[in-house]
Amino acid sequence: MQNSVLLRKIIHVDMDAFYASVEQMDNPELKGKPLAVGGNEKRGVVSAASYEARKFGVRSAMSGYQAKKNCPELIFVRPRFDRYKEISTKIRTIFLEYTDLVEPLSLDEAYLDVTENKKGNPSASNIAKEIRDRIFEEVGLTASAGISINKFVAKIASDYNKPNGQKTVEPDEVIPFLEDLEIRKFYGVGKVTTQKMYSLGIFTGKDLKEKSVEFLTENFGKSGAFYYNVVRGIHLSEVKPNRIPKSVGAERTFSENLSSEVFMLERLESIANELERRLKKSKIAGKTITLKIKYSDFKLQTRSKTLDYFIADKSLILETAKELLYQEKLENSVRLLGISLANLNTEKKKRETPIQKEVSVQLKFDF
Repeated sequence: MQNSVLLRKIIHVDMDAFYASVEQMDNPELKGKPLAVGGNEKRGVVSAASYEARKFGVRSAMSGYQAKKNCPELIFVRPRFDRYKEISTKIRTIFLEYTDLVEPLSLDEAYLDVTENKKGNPSASNIAKEIRDRIFEEVGLTASAGISINKFVAKIASDYNKPNGQKTVEPDEVIPFLEDLEIRKFYGVGKVTTQKMYSLGIFTGKDLKEKSVEFLTENFGKSGAFYYNVVRGIHLSEVKPNRIPKSVGAERTFSENLSSEVFMLERLESIANELERRLKKSKIAGKTITLKIKYSDFKLQTRSKTLDYFIADKSLILETAKELLYQEKLENSVRLLGISLANLNTEKKKRETPIQKEVSVQLKFDF
């Protein structure tokens, strides 16, 4: 028996190399040059790379040392998050002229549900093109977009014609599109899961679709049902204008590695102050405190503790963070410390999405 799936018109807009593009726009001398935002050749991590730098293999999350090694001509600039937020706000204002159903994922990307929109335009593809043109004309930056029946497919599609392009996956194209897709390109399938998929003979969406929900659940736990659904074009997650955060955190990368716990405690106090400020601004409290430690060899370690009550006060946060710091001996000198709060008082129990055996999306829909 076949069930029809609810068809929405979803756009995923993704700015092209956002941080780096802002820097090149504000400083014309940087245009056309390989640029990295964040880090430097000695320390730190690249937050964003221009397309000129990406040609040399420079990527976000890469160490500054490796980035400079890949591209000797690379120019490093310090991030200016206030400026990025300012531009992001301008872009979001454009989105809101088309629909109130805008779900930001970060400063540089968002989902828009334009099934019903303020312009009365039946074509999501045309809306996406109009939005991209307006971002370029009014802000000076390029954006790419993916358009389809749900957030999952739209997110994948937005990567296809980057930079400054868009791709529409029509309703009757969704299943073939997903079947032909390499498994590593499925949104939410990271490097570790990709390797596990490969070991199980899953290299494409078609391979994934051949596996039963029991097989996928056995091998991937709760994610198994998600994989079973999305490869069949089922992703019922709505565009949520007010996304509820799962955690709130603050962290610091140090100019010199710290080996003394006394100095670390001073930094933790500053981080706790910043975390308290963010919590109070959002009127949020939480029960689970996590201490993040990144060592000088880039090894990452987290230590967590869950309390019986909600907290947002810096003194209580710091007290628990200190306890976690002394929980066990540090393995090396430390380059980064962070504190985050999860298990928040904003969380709502998620409804389980029922598994549907078959879905028909072979419908004509003006996209």
